[in-house]
Amino acid sequence: MGSFFPVTDRDLTGPLSFAASTPAAGTGKAGLRIPDYLNEVYWWTYVHPRAVRFFERQWLVNLILWGKYVTMRDATLAEMGDSLPGRTLQVACAYGNLTPQLAARVPEGSQLDVVDVLPIQLENLQRKLPADARVSLLAMDSSDLQLPDASYDRALLFFLLHEMPVPVREATLREALRVVKPGGKLVVVDFARPAAWHPLKYLWHPVLTRLEPFAPDLWTWPVETWLPVTHRNRIVSRSGYFGGFYQKLVITV
Repeated sequence: MGSFFPVTDRDLTGPLSFAASTPAAGTGKAGLRIPDYLNEVYWWTYVHPRAVRFFERQWLVNLILWGKYVTMRDATLAEMGDSLPGRTLQVACAYGNLTPQLAARVPEGSQLDVVDVLPIQLENLQRKLPADARVSLLAMDSSDLQLPDASYDRALLFFLLHEMPVPVREATLREALRVVKPGGKLVVVDFARPAAWHPLKYLWHPVLTRLEPFAPDLWTWPVETWLPVTHRNRIVSRSGYFGGFYQKLVITV
C-alpha cells in the first residue's frame, strides 16, 4: 500500500515559498518521483495523509523516542546556535516543533530552506510555521539536491539517516556536504549503538528491524562509514545521549 496526495494550489499561497526541483519521472505535483523505499517501507509514517495526521503529535513523537524528543531537539538547537544568520538548510521535514523553533532563530535578511521529496510533508510543515517565517519549502530528493555548491552556512539532518537504504544515505550525506560552504558545518542527529547495559538494546532492536529495516545500520556502524572519504576525519564533535541510544555529530566542511 502506498498513496501520494500532492499539495493543493490553496496550500501554496501565502508568505512561505514552495518550489519544486527539476521535474523527474514519476508522480506528484512537484514532478518528483517518490522513492520506492518510501512507498514500500514508510507509507504508514510519512506518505499517507492519515499517517501525517496521526504522527503529527509531539507527545507521540516524544513517546516513540522514549521521552527524549525534547532532549534531542534542544541539543540540536543548541548546536545550531541562538541565531542563524545567512542560509541554513534542513534536509527533510520532521514531526514535532523543531523546525518552527529553528525558524524563530532566523534573523531578518537570512533564510531557512527545508527540502523534502514528499510534498505532503512540506504541506504539513507549512501549517506549523507562522505566516511571517523566513522559510522556503523545496520539493527535492535529498540524494540529488538541485542546489548550488557551497551555498549554505550550515545544514541539518535530524533523524533522517536511519530511514534510508545505504546508497541513498551515502548520496544524502555527500549532497549535504556539497552545498555547505567551506568552514560551515553539517549537524547529524540520529540513532546510535546503545551501551551494552542498556535495557532497550534487546527490546528495541527487533522492533526497529521490523518497522524500520535500515535503522539497525546505525547500531552496527558509525556514521563516517557512509561519509565521503574526504570528510571521514572531519567529525569535530560526537555526543551521545540516553546511554548511547542517540547521537549528535558535527562535521566541518
